[in-house]
Amino acid sequence: MENLINDLLSMIVPFAKNIVVALIVFVIGMKVANFIVKKIKRSKVYESMDKSASSFITSFISISLKTLVIVSVIAILGIPMSSVVALVASAGVAIGLAVQGALSNLVGGIMILFFKPFKVGDYVESQGVSGTVKEISVLYTKLLTVDNRAVTVPNGNLTNSIITNFSSEDLRRVDVEIFADYSNDIEKVKETMLAVAEKCPKALRDPAYAAVVLDCADSGIKYALRVWCNNADYWEVKFALTEGVRNAFKDSEINIPYNQLDVHIKQD
Repeated sequence: MENLINDLLSMIVPFAKNIVVALIVFVIGMKVANFIVKKIKRSKVYESMDKSASSFITSFISISLKTLVIVSVIAILGIPMSSVVALVASAGVAIGLAVQGALSNLVGGIMILFFKPFKVGDYVESQGVSGTVKEISVLYTKLLTVDNRAVTVPNGNLTNSIITNFSSEDLRRVDVEIFADYSNDIEKVKETMLAVAEKCPKALRDPAYAAVVLDCADSGIKYALRVWCNNADYWEVKFALTEGVRNAFKDSEINIPYNQLDVHIKQD
């Protein structure tokens, strides 16, 4: 019996020591990894880099260092790497699909960094989601919507879909569309709309603004006021022109058509 206990202790004690050492290495390793990433973020080289590139690189370094810590812990525990590989392989299709998705997102992140369809600070739209780019990491891009919601989008999805970058150019065109009924003089309507643009302080004179007829619909004529402005002023100009055109139509007695239904009763 004594020999059995000694044999058990001879097996358990070394393994218990390995567990303690592995835990110490894991905790210290993770703290060191986080410390290194923080030091990189505070370095002058990091501050001089493009925000999109610096965000991606620090994310990549963080994942690499933490992976190294985990591999070290596995080695300390005495688990053969061949067994780990066999365990991962035995998980089959599920892990394969997960890795495939992760690789797709990683490649997507590299493509975003290389081709630069957008950068940190740009306002973009993709897959029905729009917002300001706050961070481009190895696997995901984080957006902040106008109503202050954080949205995380996989990089693979971004590179495989249409991306609209509203911040790529210095100027944007504001289109204000409105209907006026057929009783109104076309030139009067256009002049009224142009007068609104003339009064807007942030509407650019070059390129020149324009009032055009877009369509002749069943209930009225569709007009558009097209004005260029600086990118940062887009929404301010948009709201000002929309309200201004509506008030100008009212002051100039330009009628706006409304949907209506006429019912005719036939008497026998």
